[in-house]
Amino acid sequence: MAKPTGSKCNIDCSYCFYLEKENLYPDRGQDWMMGDETLVTYIQQQIEAQSGNEVVFAWQGGEPTLRGLAFFEQAVLLQQKYANGKKVVNTFQTNGILIDEKWCTFFKQHNFLIGISIDGPSEIHDIYRKTRAGKPTHARVEAAIALLKQYRIEFNTLTVVSKANVHQAITVYRYLKQLGSQHMQFIPLVERKATENTASGLTLINPESNIAGELCEWSVEPTAFGEFLTRIFHEWVRLDIGNVFIQMFENTFALTCEQPAQICVFAPQCGSAFALEANGDLYNCDHYVYPEYKLGNIRQTSIIEMNRSDRNRLFSMAKYDTLSEDCRRCEFLSLCHGGCPKHRFAISSSGKPNQNYLCAGYKAFFQYSSPYMALMKKLYQNNYPPAAIMQIIQKKESQQQ
Repeated sequence: MAKPTGSKCNIDCSYCFYLEKENLYPDRGQDWMMGDETLVTYIQQQIEAQSGNEVVFAWQGGEPTLRGLAFFEQAVLLQQKYANGKKVVNTFQTNGILIDEKWCTFFKQHNFLIGISIDGPSEIHDIYRKTRAGKPTHARVEAAIALLKQYRIEFNTLTVVSKANVHQAITVYRYLKQLGSQHMQFIPLVERKATENTASGLTLINPESNIAGELCEWSVEPTAFGEFLTRIFHEWVRLDIGNVFIQMFENTFALTCEQPAQICVFAPQCGSAFALEANGDLYNCDHYVYPEYKLGNIRQTSIIEMNRSDRNRLFSMAKYDTLSEDCRRCEFLSLCHGGCPKHRFAISSSGKPNQNYLCAGYKAFFQYSSPYMALMKKLYQNNYPPAAIMQIIQKKESQQQ
């Protein structure tokens, strides 16, 4: 994930975990944007680092539109210059506030995939996602989505599941469908209060501080998150397979079919999903942008070298090596792999703070979805579309009435 504006954003979401990263660079001042030299270096190295024929550039933030349209026009020209026959794909995660017809013309021309952050209807979305002046943002996000649809630009929605919407699963799901979202991500909000990071002396969330009791008030409860997923899955598996693609469900089905995980959270190891800050500093992961997880700077060391480094290898392997005994014995290990290490601060049966905080929620969802996933796998293996399960369920439930 490249962050050309660092942690800078034009709105002030109460729950944002990345705004605190400005503490990493207290002397940056007005020089907070990715410069031309860093951009050229990044484009070259990102393309060179990919062994396959497709290169994905994931632009995130903060808010990437703050860097200005000219910056991304230059990025595309550089991609074309250095692509060397490879296919380049650009994804762009935004709050949508600054999207206008000029942005849409550019996105359409260069086939950008746009991710829009929206948490549900206005009465839900505007609880935490407000401007710096404390004003609501929902109407402006809806306007951005309307523009994307007008220009026929492919988009997906990213919904943070928090205390505000976790008990309104079907309301949120149907609202997103009404908006025209056919690709959805539901991200559980689990954030702890800032403490002093002992390695740096900065006021940041310390990923090594395994204290479950310091959760922020907007964080989601594990069982509530499991129910949220289960309620949406109950409707999706009956009505929407093949028309609506939900990242969590697609990933669970892939793992059920013994295919690779589509989300790093559920992969056996952390897999070089680096975060690139605006000045070229490269970190192990978007959730581990802390001094002790900085691998280097791309202007001194290449992405390839940092990817192959012992520090990155040890970070990747630590996910499996630090699995709790509860996880190792769990029937759903192959679907979960202990979840994101950032969330491993709950107390396991051994009395250690090494269990994923969301474990109960994940288990509830896997337990409910397991028979449906098994049937979809059977259909798939016998050359039937997994969506055929909808007819099977409908027939079975009509017979029971």
